[in-house]
Amino acid sequence: MAARNKARKRAFQILFEADQRGADPVTVMADWIRLARTDDRQPQVTEYTMQLVEGYAAHAEPIDELLSRHAVGWTLDRMPAVDRNVLRLGAYELIWEDDVPDAVVLDEAVELAKEFSTDESPSFVNGLLGRLMELKPTLPR
Repeated sequence: MAARNKARKRAFQILFEADQRGADPVTVMADWIRLARTDDRQPQVTEYTMQLVEGYAAHAEPIDELLSRHAVGWTLDRMPAVDRNVLRLGAYELIWEDDVPDAVVLDEAVELAKEFSTDESPSFVNGLLGRLMELKPTLPR
């Protein structure tokens, strides 16, 4: 598994845990980092994972607003938690990480949805992130 792929998976897991606990993602990430120092079974948090989690946390409000506005027929709180956090991560990376090609962001998000969510989730994630990709030139950063 490529390094960035692992980093995205870890970032997703941290965002998911934070969402489930009602906690700040950066605080959850700090817990993961502390635990990894003392427990070899705990996955390491890489620089890119930190960049993704901190990036989402810094832009959480506009990301959640974008997802809410463009998710036809779904409110953010009604979305499956896995999908919501895959979309949050994908939206952050799509809009604010210029060194990652948009197609890679969509592919990686779809793969996370395939691995962790329902059979319908990959197409939902692809469709919503695809819409944001189309709107990207007009979105405020």
